[in-house]
Amino acid sequence: MSGAGTRVGIGSHFRYDGETVEVVETAATAAGNEVVLKNARGGLLRISLKELLFSDRAAIIPAQDGPRATDEEELAGVVLGQLSEAQRQQVIEQAEHVREVLTGFRSGSRELPRDGEPRPQFAPDLPLDARYAAKAVELGVADRTVRRWAAAYQRGGEARLAPRTRPGKSAADRVDERWVETALEVMVEHTDASKPSRKMVIDRTRARVIARYGPEVVRLPSRAVAYRVLAELERRHPLFRLSTKRNRDIADRPEGPYGKLRPTRPGEYLLMDSTRLDVFAFDPLTLRWVQAELSVGMDWYTRCITGIRVTPVSTKAVDVAAVLFQSFRPRPFGKDWPRGAVWPEHGIPRTALVDVAVEGIGLASPPTVPETLVVDHGKVYVSDHLSSVCRRMGISIQPARLRTGRDKGPVERFFRTLREDLLQALPGYKGPDIHSRGEDPEADAFFFLDELEEIIREWTATTFHCRPHSGLVDPGLPGLRMSPAQMFEHGMARAGYVEVPRDRDLAFEFLPTKWRTIQHYGVEIDGRRYRGPGLPPPGSKSPYTWRGKHEHWPFQVNPDDITKIYFRDLERVWHALEWEHAPTAGMPLSEEALAFARKLAVRKYAYPDDRLAVADLLERWNAGLGSTPAERRMALRLSREQAIELPDVGSQTAVTLPSVRRALGEEGDAPQAGPEEADEAEGGDDDPTDFEDLADDDEFYATALKDADE
Repeated sequence: MSGAGTRVGIGSHFRYDGETVEVVETAATAAGNEVVLKNARGGLLRISLKELLFSDRAAIIPAQDGPRATDEEELAGVVLGQLSEAQRQQVIEQAEHVREVLTGFRSGSRELPRDGEPRPQFAPDLPLDARYAAKAVELGVADRTVRRWAAAYQRGGEARLAPRTRPGKSAADRVDERWVETALEVMVEHTDASKPSRKMVIDRTRARVIARYGPEVVRLPSRAVAYRVLAELERRHPLFRLSTKRNRDIADRPEGPYGKLRPTRPGEYLLMDSTRLDVFAFDPLTLRWVQAELSVGMDWYTRCITGIRVTPVSTKAVDVAAVLFQSFRPRPFGKDWPRGAVWPEHGIPRTALVDVAVEGIGLASPPTVPETLVVDHGKVYVSDHLSSVCRRMGISIQPARLRTGRDKGPVERFFRTLREDLLQALPGYKGPDIHSRGEDPEADAFFFLDELEEIIREWTATTFHCRPHSGLVDPGLPGLRMSPAQMFEHGMARAGYVEVPRDRDLAFEFLPTKWRTIQHYGVEIDGRRYRGPGLPPPGSKSPYTWRGKHEHWPFQVNPDDITKIYFRDLERVWHALEWEHAPTAGMPLSEEALAFARKLAVRKYAYPDDRLAVADLLERWNAGLGSTPAERRMALRLSREQAIELPDVGSQTAVTLPSVRRALGEEGDAPQAGPEEADEAEGGDDDPTDFEDLADDDEFYATALKDADE
């Protein structure tokens, strides 16, 4: 009978619901085998044998000893798995010798004999003692050794023949645990401080141990042993090997296992974040190098980038709204993009198309309407503007935990992939930190901001979306690696649908609203007058109530381009109203640039107006006189194209650069697969500028452009 089994019948004992019961009767019924149990008080209970054997309420009490799961002996698989190939081969040969002694056959079975078996000295009819002696002579070992092998094999098979190895003591085990705990305490205290040396940690540990326990109470380790102990503690609390930023990130990890949101289809979660790019760019107006920030939106399920925006120096709330709008209305593809990188209209999967030659505009990314935004706590992401837009669109906002980049792991990994695969090959690359910067990276920066954005957009469409990602895995097909484009098709096939924008005119919802009355000369906003078709007659009663009156109408204003405002009439048709001095500017003009121009014009002209102020400001910049940080910041904002790409208003010219592969000198290179991991990045703030205190409020921008002044 096997030692792992025990008999179940009349007289067997079980532990059922915490009390000991005995089987007093067994019976076979139509429903199955049943048993009658009797407890210590004489009570009887009839239950099925299946319930008794497999229910968590019952456990059998074996009548004889045998192997148990709670035995201290290691599992056979664990013991054999620790062996090297040579040790494993030695155990196999030793087991064959034992089986030959016990049965006469190395295989252990009469049905599987080898050539010449059984040998005469190991014939099964010989006494076992004679076979032990013959095997000892053959192997050159003592008779007692062979008997010990046979006994071990009979108790546990090959696992019992494996050499027993005891784990060696670590350096920390040989040192007083009070010294080890104190050293770890000192290391933890340096988590938020600058990185110390190992010598300083050892000296502070020694001083603290003496002060806490007294001199010569705790035996202090030697310098060499202390260094080995710190190397072991480094695995528990990194302090010396990695960067301080990485050490703090590891220290902030939760003690329990990680948890995360699990998207099940495209559009369920949209990750949004901003990061400072590791490459300089040129401002088209001032021809100075500037630092740029990148804001992106990424669909979590597919890893598709749905929106991209590059801004000078810092990101504003209107830029984040522009990125969000690109999910509703993606930009057209570039003229020289390969066909495989172009998304069909409405994001239809390529596998669903019968005719591959689809007519119409191709898109740079699939249009999706997200259900939830996952953002950090940057001011631009928790601003009233973005919150109101999301509330209007029915999009919920879920902030990530403070200083926890892993909550937005995929988009953080995208920033790293972008830097390693694209940015470091571009002129003007300055590295991830000051220690990685070249001698003069600004001297090579010849890409303008809009060109840099187009390069990133093209690389995303032609390389990132078409390259397999290790993080995109279908649990049903774990060996299949998919690209974001393929994952989008897979998500549509799995979910059966995708949320798409219902109306392209929803773009105007992303602009802030101004309430004004309609006069005979048009509409006046902050001293600017706008005229255009579609306005109701002057003095018309408004159907809207604003501050208890029916005199004001809503107008959508883009802070980065005040040359036009947008108005929806009573027929729900949108119209563009033009500023009366827009022809003077000849380019988009921001609100803060106009305010600064007015301030300069007051000092120069006795009776200034907006036309003179704008013309003088542009002439000042063209002459290279815009040298103050405030002027430079506004010029940077003006150098950008319109923040929100609005439908049916004016002409929208898509700037298409030469191929990124040609720009990098890598034409014809096939995209390579890369892992997807998470690194932490920070978002930007959205502090409005107070022009009365420009010297104080613009210190950040002055620092960003400090080298340009020098």
